[in-house]
Amino acid sequence: MKPEMLSPAQKSAYDWFVHAADLGNIFHCWGASGRGRTTVLKCLHEKLGGKLVSIRDFVELAQGRHPLALEDALYALLLDALKQHEWVIVDDLHLATAPVGDCGHFYPRSGFLDSPMNAIATYVIESNKKLVLGSNGNLPRPLRERCYAYSIDGFQPEDYQHLCNQFCGQPASDVNFQKVHRFAPKLNAHQLKLACEWLKKTREIETDSFIGYLRSQQLASNVSLGEVANVDLSELKGVDDVIASLEAHIAVPLENDELANELGLKPKRGVLLVGPPGTGKTTIGRALAHRLKGKFFLVDGTFISGTEQFYGRIHQVFEAAKNNAPSVIFIDDSDVIFESGKEHGLYRYLLTMLDGLESESVGEVCVMMTAMDVGNLPPALVRSGRIELWLEMHLPDPSARTAIIKEHLSAAPAPLREADVPALVEETDGFTGADLKRTIQDGKALYAYARVNGEDQISVTEQYLKAAAAVRESKGKYAEAVGRANEAHPSRPPWFSPFSYSEFETSETDD
Repeated sequence: MKPEMLSPAQKSAYDWFVHAADLGNIFHCWGASGRGRTTVLKCLHEKLGGKLVSIRDFVELAQGRHPLALEDALYALLLDALKQHEWVIVDDLHLATAPVGDCGHFYPRSGFLDSPMNAIATYVIESNKKLVLGSNGNLPRPLRERCYAYSIDGFQPEDYQHLCNQFCGQPASDVNFQKVHRFAPKLNAHQLKLACEWLKKTREIETDSFIGYLRSQQLASNVSLGEVANVDLSELKGVDDVIASLEAHIAVPLENDELANELGLKPKRGVLLVGPPGTGKTTIGRALAHRLKGKFFLVDGTFISGTEQFYGRIHQVFEAAKNNAPSVIFIDDSDVIFESGKEHGLYRYLLTMLDGLESESVGEVCVMMTAMDVGNLPPALVRSGRIELWLEMHLPDPSARTAIIKEHLSAAPAPLREADVPALVEETDGFTGADLKRTIQDGKALYAYARVNGEDQISVTEQYLKAAAAVRESKGKYAEAVGRANEAHPSRPPWFSPFSYSEFETSETDD
């Protein structure tokens, strides 16, 4: 393994360790999987000599020992190598220490690892040996406190290009790696290699095919598109202003990376979709899921608040979105999550995201929330500056209802298409898009019922009008039930309390 094989980020790490070789005794090379840590350590081994210890060496040695003496096996492995060599380079140390470290809850000697590692560190320093440790970032405390450390940072476009040239066996001159990096800035070498191998066998390797492959793999999104109805934003009727805003402030910055880079465009950080049930808020989420694919992350009713898994799943989604930025986190029915007033952790998390304080990548994550009742959202969360785009989903007007009804009728079987559309439009005043869909579906069921009962000269329009009347009656009962429920169990989140409001406002900074 020659240094010329290293990407720029990997070469920087290699050069640092070569320069630091005479400055200390214990060194730590760390980086996430796929950053080339093993490759760098192999190059160092060729340069410096000594012994390269792999996780395989540990596994083979541990096989002959008691399962409750894994740290003893690691100690023996390292000490034996150090006694025989001036330089010892250990790769994937975290894989060996994980089962016996502080987080190894099921290992009876959990936490005992510090003792043998302290002995190793002392031996290295007193005998003036050299120990290089490679891991994903975790080291036992005695080693961590005595080492010089260098991390292999995330790849830049030039790293993508260097690695892909190697994986392709020739210069990938038809790929704009600046564009690929803007689309997916957190790829590792494993993912780049898979892309190159796939494209070599299936199609020409150029920019569009490369990005197309990345889109097809949904490298980060937590949404299975096969389980999401395939809809398009253009299918929503009567909300042209909302669609135009979403296109301008979300779709364009995410889908047109060259233009976004040229003009310095970023998706809005905070977007709130407000409207009654059935007006298309969730439909917008479905459309964006298909539109953005790997750039779309969903938090919905399957994330059950109040459970021990809730914050873990939320954290995973937010971290994946940040790693895949620019991206969209879509929080459906956010008012339902917050109405209990107990999700303080998520509340503070969102404040940090919307303020863009944590890192540069956070500034490229759009948090889009839907809500029926804005009154259940914390006031500080929806104040100006955090919600940059406020979109209201309103009930369809006569023109929109006409378009929606015609669209549903056109998809119906031939006997059910000929209906008096103006009469239906007049009868469905105040209906949502979901109400209109239900009206047509129920009308078809009533028509079928009439035919089964042998009725002659059935009026299709009459069946639809009956269905509309039934839907309106159900809506009235629903509204009445909600009113009674609110009277019986009135709730007001604690952030509205004058005694607790200041507690939640501590996250804000004075403008």
